[in-house]
Amino acid sequence: MATPPHLASQLAVNVLDAHSLLAAFGVLGVGVVLFAETGLLIGFFLPGDSLLFTAGLLCTGSADRGLHLSLGPLLAAAAVGALAGSQCGFLIGRKAGGALLARSRSAKLREGAERAEELLERYGHAKAIVLARFVPVVRTVLNPMAGALGVPARTFTLWQVAGGLVWSLGLTLAGYALGSSVPNIDKYLLPVIALIVVVSLLPLAAELLRSRRAAKEVRG
Repeated sequence: MATPPHLASQLAVNVLDAHSLLAAFGVLGVGVVLFAETGLLIGFFLPGDSLLFTAGLLCTGSADRGLHLSLGPLLAAAAVGALAGSQCGFLIGRKAGGALLARSRSAKLREGAERAEELLERYGHAKAIVLARFVPVVRTVLNPMAGALGVPARTFTLWQVAGGLVWSLGLTLAGYALGSSVPNIDKYLLPVIALIVVVSLLPLAAELLRSRRAAKEVRG
């Protein structure tokens, strides 16, 4: 029996390609992917940054790719996926401790766990939880790490909501704003997404620079 065209397109989806995910699953896919990336360790490879930006761009109708999303439902799906995923990861960490990370064979995942723990130790809970949102892989593993290390649930929830909203809504609206103001922006999508990812890392880079200057002043 032949496979229906819409089902075939979903089965052939490339989970590493933002446009492929959006074409197959639409707004719902954004929420599911963000939940998996921020709440489940197996989702550390998913393209959260580029997915949010591309989805925002596709809300403008300027992209000549036969796909248009609605901004309101997209913002809601992005926020719910990012916040619910982070809270789920924290609860998993609380219950399973560091066992899941310890058993992982992924070098990239273990490296992310080390960076997440370093962030928590160096910057404290609030700053680390917010900054981690802007670092791929780290935003996946910091949530269970925070649970395993005993970060208070109220503190974690407050700051993951703040960071999650800035990250998910900010990148989505950045894509929407750029798509609304620059004609045919989709022709330059790959370099623009690379730029957005770099820009998203600026808060962490600025904090690292500030900390190093403060350390030099203390030593001096």
